[in-house]
Amino acid sequence: MSSATTPTGPHTARGQFSVKIGAPEAMPAPAGGTPMFRRSLDKRYEGELQGQALGEMLAAGQPQAGAAAYTALESFVGQLQGRSGSFALAHLGLMSEGQQDLRIAIVPGSGQGELAGISGALLLRIEAGVHHYELKYRLAP
Repeated sequence: MSSATTPTGPHTARGQFSVKIGAPEAMPAPAGGTPMFRRSLDKRYEGELQGQALGEMLAAGQPQAGAAAYTALESFVGQLQGRSGSFALAHLGLMSEGQQDLRIAIVPGSGQGELAGISGALLLRIEAGVHHYELKYRLAP
């Protein structure tokens, strides 16, 4: 069996994105409970993934002390390496003692248009304040 890329994948798309994060809004918590916050996300992807994503982030913990978590969902619409459509991304970010663990996955069943059946994960890195992504994905046959 060959390790070559097939029409279904695996594929890799790279580029940059900008993000506007809304002001934190306090969420309900029980008396004495850990405070939680909601923030809006507005992203613009450039490169091999081009388009806009809107989403919501929920966060808790003490990020200034190096211990916190966030989860987010974002809905992307645009083009991925020439294919038009949309899909959703799910985020889980954990930080403990300054160590970070971030996972961003394409939500199963969320692909539409020419991106129907898409699956995969997005890796992100920030260099000199610039957000870079690497999307590793497969398409349904």
